[in-house]
Amino acid sequence: MQTVQGYRFALDLTPAQQRSMLAHAGATRMAHNWALARVKAAWDQRTAERSYGVPEEALTPTMGWSLPALRKAWNAAKDDVAPWWRECSKEAFNTGLDALARALKNWFDSRSGRRAGRKVGFPRLKSKHRSTPTVRFTTGTIRIEPDRKHVVLPRLGRLKMHESARKLARGLEAGTARIMSATLRRGGGRWHVAFTVEIDRTVRCPAQPDTVVGVDVGIKHLAVLSTGELVPNPRHLDAARARLRALGRAVSRKQGPDRKARKNPSKRWLRAAGRLRTAHARVANLRRDGLHKLTTRLAREHATIVVEDLNVTGMLTNRRLAQHIADAGFAELRRQLTYKAQWNSGRLVVADRWYPSSKTCSGCGAVKTKLTLSERTYQCTTCGLTLDRDLNAARNLAAQASAARQHRAGSGPVAGRGATHKTHPGGQEAVKRQPGPAQSAGKTGTVLPQGGTAT
Repeated sequence: MQTVQGYRFALDLTPAQQRSMLAHAGATRMAHNWALARVKAAWDQRTAERSYGVPEEALTPTMGWSLPALRKAWNAAKDDVAPWWRECSKEAFNTGLDALARALKNWFDSRSGRRAGRKVGFPRLKSKHRSTPTVRFTTGTIRIEPDRKHVVLPRLGRLKMHESARKLARGLEAGTARIMSATLRRGGGRWHVAFTVEIDRTVRCPAQPDTVVGVDVGIKHLAVLSTGELVPNPRHLDAARARLRALGRAVSRKQGPDRKARKNPSKRWLRAAGRLRTAHARVANLRRDGLHKLTTRLAREHATIVVEDLNVTGMLTNRRLAQHIADAGFAELRRQLTYKAQWNSGRLVVADRWYPSSKTCSGCGAVKTKLTLSERTYQCTTCGLTLDRDLNAARNLAAQASAARQHRAGSGPVAGRGATHKTHPGGQEAVKRQPGPAQSAGKTGTVLPQGGTAT
């Protein structure tokens, strides 16, 4: 199975190598800001000329937004704008121009209605203090050394990795993997290199090819499975809260940067801020590690996994639960299940966002009118079923796969069990949607095809 996969490794760099990487990141930022200023200047000039009544054919020529157009303009002006450009790799400047081209396209598509989701704003200038240093290499010498502990990148030379890259090296040596790009990024106080690899993965089969599992995510338990298993929520952020608070107070006591007065931070402030940054990075790493272990186990054991289409952005508006929801990582769990199910020849079924999995009785199918968040035990007034609220929801999600079996993976919508916006006291539900093709077709669920994008 041919797919695109990422490999990420931490780097152990010398001070000279760190300075060289920061120089490349600065070149990326400089090219991005220069091109953005040129595009915006041309845009503002044309707007001003229109306000003066200048005809369209006499307006200032526009500057192209595509990557080839930006690259052509940069190559024509780089000797005057950045006479030092030979000190850095050309990929550093190309990274900034590519990021701007993507940002402008996303903004234009969002403005014209071609891009779904939240509105995308106009790109802004990148700041040295607020932007994340990053640079991407797509051409030149990119290879793993025979000792599998060093990587060679253009202009940066031989860099030591913190851990062995033997798994990636075996694929490269066997000819089943090909490095497409390498991205350097600083986060959590250290540099990382991420390889985008086109790899021929071995097709795997789930350990239990006929099983279906419903996954109901939550705060008390990270995941409740329809099999009855309760996956505890480690709450890494809560566990590290005391240390983070102490480190934050230590930073506030030091002499920090003052950009208005143009004062640099003290060395003690830099050390304290580094400790706080490392503590936050550790929380993120622990969360990511736990989610990877859970999703890998589910994808390798079960052939069909059913999850909910949660509105995580809307859930984060609850000021009492927002921090706990963000710490759990609901969206990341679903993202990992999407491509891991494909890797293991499985299937991921996404229940409709309006499917009342918590209000529906998993025994008789009766639907409650209301179910408050404080009611943690589901009690059915029709059949008398009493069980945990989350377990009841997980069983209802697993039942969704029975409808999905009537369609092949990726063939279209799945007939759900009355997934609608509002529930009436009689147990029946009324659809309150705008008329359209989706409503006339009765869409209530979606089956993800066995061929998504792996990251």
